[in-house]
Amino acid sequence: MSEMINNREQHTTQYSSERLEKLKQIFKDLQSGKNVDEVKARFDKEIGKVSIEEMSKLQHDFNENGEMTLEEVKRIYTLHTEILKGSVEEIELPTNPEDEPGHPVHTFKLENREIAKLLETRLHVHLIEFAKEDSKENVYKLLEDCNLLLDIDKHYSRKENLIFPYLETYGIMGPSTNMWRIDDFIRDAIKDARQKLMNYNGDKQAVIDVVNYCIREVSDMIYREENILFPMALMNFTEDEWVKIAHESDEVGFCLTEPAAEWKPERKAISEKAMSEGFIKLETGILSLKQLELMLNHLPVDITFIDQDDVVRYFSQGTERIFVRTKAVIGRTVQNCHPPRSVHVVEELLADFKAGKKDVEDFYIKFRDKYVYIRYFAVRDENGEYIGTLEFTQNIDPIRAINGEKRILS
Repeated sequence: MSEMINNREQHTTQYSSERLEKLKQIFKDLQSGKNVDEVKARFDKEIGKVSIEEMSKLQHDFNENGEMTLEEVKRIYTLHTEILKGSVEEIELPTNPEDEPGHPVHTFKLENREIAKLLETRLHVHLIEFAKEDSKENVYKLLEDCNLLLDIDKHYSRKENLIFPYLETYGIMGPSTNMWRIDDFIRDAIKDARQKLMNYNGDKQAVIDVVNYCIREVSDMIYREENILFPMALMNFTEDEWVKIAHESDEVGFCLTEPAAEWKPERKAISEKAMSEGFIKLETGILSLKQLELMLNHLPVDITFIDQDDVVRYFSQGTERIFVRTKAVIGRTVQNCHPPRSVHVVEELLADFKAGKKDVEDFYIKFRDKYVYIRYFAVRDENGEYIGTLEFTQNIDPIRAINGEKRILS
């Protein structure tokens, strides 16, 4: 069933535009140098708790004009995190796939636990020892810690190259600009710390400052990821998108640990006895399997069929499919083919079909350069028993443009 029944690209969220403007102004006040305590007080009074939905709408690049110095940009990002800590609402999803070993978010969180452990039990401890005595031994301990911490590049690269692109398809651009920039600050700081330690010249305070920066910013990034980024992704991504992310993660590598297991979402078994060749006798004719498949694929519409148990059984493969389908959806429940935020729409529609309250439901949306007509039909047998739902999707722009007549002339 089409993800677009919840209007993926034109989804109208239930947030207050006035409240969002206040939130944007609060962050702009931070940027302009207003007193942090006053800005925080205003945030607590006028905003209080901020939702993930609202965070996804904050796409402002705080240095879009390039007028701020590097240190000013770093300061602003740090202040943003301080303002938001403890103020981001937790989301409630129908399922918790991030708890499943091997799921990309489960792996990201495993890595974060190892990163936090490295910061707390090694880097922080060794920095205190170094501050007391900058001996060769203590310099070496810090250097070894920074070498381990540099493995965080794999964690950030997976996030940037696998999570951010999918967020962009949902119109969420903020992480690609702002969070990626902070990732780069952290990478640079770790490299700077390593360089200072490898060529230590007695400037103890310079080492302390840069290592403290690394500890603080890496810790804050863990908060940003687990309270903002991952919930944002979980709200929007389909299971199919998470499967692709999991499969591509190996190419980038993992940080300080490995996935707890290979993640394999549950699939309904498809009969191995299904026909792969031969003829099918229908009430009004006989077709070879090849003829039937070609006929369905040449229809100027996209067709998807799910059975009475909500399992995707078939989709046509026309040359100009409107919504992308992959063979990975076959055998999966239709609920797992949609972002969590739209599952309730799917379930309500199917419930009405199964209960006999409806036999058809229509949607029509603008999608990219097309005007798309999406129809859902309850498929029933000769006894009226529900056996599934047929989705029928068509670009009706060419039909809307028709006027006059065109006849078959001799």
